[in-house]
Amino acid sequence: MCGIVGITSSADVSFSLYYALYALQHRGQESAGIATYNGAGLCKHKGNGLVSEVFDEQVLQSLVGKTGIGHVRYPTTGENRPENIQPFLFTFQDHVIAVAHNGNLVNYRELRQEFEDRGQIFWSTSDTEIISKIITESIRKGGTMEDAVQKCMACLKGSYSVIMLYDGDLYAFRDPHGIRPLCFGRTESGYLVASESVAVDALNGKFERDVNPGEMVHITGDTIRFKQIAVASSKGHCVFEYIYFARADSRIDGSLVYDVRRKIGAQMCVESPIKADAVCTVPDSGTAYAVGYSERSGIPFMECLIKNRYMGRTFIMPTQEKRERAVRIKLNPIPDHLQSRSIILVDDSIVRGTTSRRIIQTMRDAGAREIHMRIGSPIIKAPCYLGVDMPTRTELIGSDKDVEQVRRSITATSLHYLSMEALVDAIGLPKHDLCLGCLTGCYPVQIGDEQCDDRNVTMVDRDYQTSLFERET
Repeated sequence: MCGIVGITSSADVSFSLYYALYALQHRGQESAGIATYNGAGLCKHKGNGLVSEVFDEQVLQSLVGKTGIGHVRYPTTGENRPENIQPFLFTFQDHVIAVAHNGNLVNYRELRQEFEDRGQIFWSTSDTEIISKIITESIRKGGTMEDAVQKCMACLKGSYSVIMLYDGDLYAFRDPHGIRPLCFGRTESGYLVASESVAVDALNGKFERDVNPGEMVHITGDTIRFKQIAVASSKGHCVFEYIYFARADSRIDGSLVYDVRRKIGAQMCVESPIKADAVCTVPDSGTAYAVGYSERSGIPFMECLIKNRYMGRTFIMPTQEKRERAVRIKLNPIPDHLQSRSIILVDDSIVRGTTSRRIIQTMRDAGAREIHMRIGSPIIKAPCYLGVDMPTRTELIGSDKDVEQVRRSITATSLHYLSMEALVDAIGLPKHDLCLGCLTGCYPVQIGDEQCDDRNVTMVDRDYQTSLFERET
C-alpha cells in the first residue's frame, strides 16, 4: 500500500515529484523519499514522516535533475528503520539505479535465502531489496534492463508495481496480475508513471491509461516504449483499492473510484432498505457510499461526524493502540444532528471492529437513538498477503463471526454487508479478474497453504514500438 511516482521533464522534476507524492500521501504516512538523476549521478533525500515534513524548498532545490522517482511508504514487509525508506539507490559498473516499489512479495524469504546462500549481503529488511538484487545481478551478467525485468516477472510472486531510474532513463513495470495499480500520463513538459491518476491531476497533466499487468514502460528523452513482458491467464486487481485504499477521485483499471463507491451505496439501499432520519458517513472513505445510499433511498444525507483534517488514516497506523487513540481525536460528533434520531451510518469496511464500535458508542453518547450500519464491502474473512495491513485472521472480526455476531460486537442497531455480486457489478470488471482473497480466502497466487485459483503466468515478448505516444513525439 505504498505510493510511487516517476517523472521525466524538460525541467528539474523535484517540485513536481513533491506535489505528486503529496497527492499520494494517503497511500503511506511513515516515510517519504525522492531520487533524481543530474546527468552524472543521483541526488537523493528521504526521511521518516509525511511528505511536507520530509521536504522543504531548500531540499527540493538541491535535488537537481530532469528525471526522478519518489515514494511514500506504508510498511507491510520490513520494520520502521531508516534503511527501509525508499527509493533504494545503487551504484555499480559506472551505472546508477534507484528503485521504488509498491506491493508485497510472498516469496521474499525464499528469494532472500537464495541470495544469501550465494554470498549476497542485505542491508535492509524490505522485500524491495530483492527486486534490486535481481535487477543488478541480471545487468552484471550482461543483460539489458528488459532482461532484468523479465527475470523479475519470472521469479517474483506477489504484488509489485515498480518504478526505476537507470542512469537517465525511467522504467516502470507492473506484476502480471495487476494487483497493485499503476498508470501513465503526460504533462506539458514530460511524462509520468504513478500509483494513481490523482498524481497526474496534481501536475495538471493528462491521464493516458493504466499500465497493463505484466507490462514494462521505458521512457528515455522523448521516446516512450511499452513492452508486454508477461501475461496471466486472468488478472487479480485488488478489490480493496476500490473499497477503501485509493482516493475517490482516482481512475483505476478503467473505473472512477468515486463512481464505484456511489454505485455500491445505491446497491446497499436496494439490498437492505430501512426507514431512518438521516444517512451519515464515516468520513472520508465512506462519503461516496453514503451519497449513493441517500440518492437511492431519498433519505437526506447529513454530516454527523466531523473529521479532524490534520489526522492521517487510522487504518494504516502500525499498532492497535495508536489506531484507537487516533480515532478519539479524529472524529467528533455533532449532537444537534444526532439527538433522538435514527441514523444510517455508512462505512467502507469493518476490519478489526474496534473503530466501528468506538464510533457507534460516540454517536450514542451524543444522543443518537438508533444506528443502522451499512458496509460497502462483503465481510472480510481472511488476511491479505499482497500489501494491505490485515496480517492475521485473529485480527479480523469477521473471520470467525457471522453478521449477527459482528452486529452485537460493534453494538449497532442493525448491520448489513454488501453482497459479493453487487461489489463485482459496481467495479465493472469480471469477477475472475479481481483479487477477492480477503473476502473469500482464495488468492490469485500461491501463498503457503492458502487456497489459490491458479492464474498461470506466461512470458511473452510483445513490443509496442509504434505506440501513439512514440509516433507523436
